[in-house]
Amino acid sequence: MIKPKVGRMFLATCVGSFFILILYFQSNSRSLDQSAVASVLQGRRGHLDEACRSYIRKRRVLTPEDLRHLIVDDKHGLLYCYVPKVACTNWKRVLMVLTGDGRYRNPLAIPANEAHVPGRLRSLSEYSTTEINRRLRKYLKFIFVREPFERLVSAYRNKFTRNYNTAFHKRYGTKIIRRHRADPQAEALEKGNDVSFEEFVYYLVDPRTQKEEPFNEHWERVHSLCHPCLIHYDVVGKYETLEQDSRYLLKLAGADQEVQFPTSSKSTRTTGDMAAKFFDNISPFYQKKLYNLYRMDFLLFNYSTPAYLKLR
Repeated sequence: MIKPKVGRMFLATCVGSFFILILYFQSNSRSLDQSAVASVLQGRRGHLDEACRSYIRKRRVLTPEDLRHLIVDDKHGLLYCYVPKVACTNWKRVLMVLTGDGRYRNPLAIPANEAHVPGRLRSLSEYSTTEINRRLRKYLKFIFVREPFERLVSAYRNKFTRNYNTAFHKRYGTKIIRRHRADPQAEALEKGNDVSFEEFVYYLVDPRTQKEEPFNEHWERVHSLCHPCLIHYDVVGKYETLEQDSRYLLKLAGADQEVQFPTSSKSTRTTGDMAAKFFDNISPFYQKKLYNLYRMDFLLFNYSTPAYLKLR
């Protein structure tokens, strides 16, 4: 028979050992998770290298204009190429915490519009050629990408179906309606606030569009924004595995104790199903033209051709 005092000591020892075992297995699990993520990221990097060799024939020198989307964190030696509609608001918030003066500690405390204010974060294009080259050689460079048509549908919904985006309606909506709608009403021509996805697709594949000006960054191809065959990104994160890739990256940068990437309740399955619905009304002819326009992003980042497309 165990005496009460001895029994309590025995129980405490057992409980302590139990918690040590839990911590041990949690620690090992985290290590295995990190190792698995590292392996996936290495595979993505290898695929990108191979795709660049296969599909990009011409090499050229980077210009300052090419570097506008690369955000610099000199404190942690990071270069991040932001891609709109791929969690770039949260990544900008995280970098504001990391590069800031301590005013912000929680990324979600930073208003979304403030994260996009010019000058809040430094762009690589602002540095001298010598400083640019040094950072490109030495800093940890990363990018986050997304299935191209899911990103495109997200951009359309945000910029053309939200009442508050009047600047986009005026800037792009009126032009799209004028060119791609038969017999448009005067109000639509003035406001540009009821562009259909079909009309948006016509605008994107119209040869006149890119002859007049570059695509807006929200629907520009990732390879044109971030030049992944000219810049060697150490980490290629994906929207579909956003949280685990972000955790890994912050740990790799030694910044995981300073900030955590905000979690999201969005489902990638939902966004995929939504993209399929938007393409229901697009004819096979225009589906093929649009796919050819975004084909390089599909190839470089190893995204399969969507099953809902009618390309044959």
